[in-house]
Amino acid sequence: MKSFEHIITNPIGIHARPAGNLVKFAKTFDSEITVEKNGKEADAKKLFSLLSLGAMCQDKVTVKVEGPDEDAACEALKEHFIMEL
Repeated sequence: MKSFEHIITNPIGIHARPAGNLVKFAKTFDSEITVEKNGKEADAKKLFSLLSLGAMCQDKVTVKVEGPDEDAACEALKEHFIMEL
């Protein structure tokens, strides 16, 4: 399992558009991808799961990646979070 932490910088947090982009991107990987905030986990491949986190600007989230392509997925997701969230 690989993981990394990220501070949300999007002024409106993880709202519908960036969450939708993340879901679409996460689905390109075979690994399981979860986003955790304050002990609550969300499946990064499910829009409503991500939105239920209520992640706002300056919140810290932990992204966990586990599966056959976890190395590549983790690195790509780091870049995605920097660009989108």
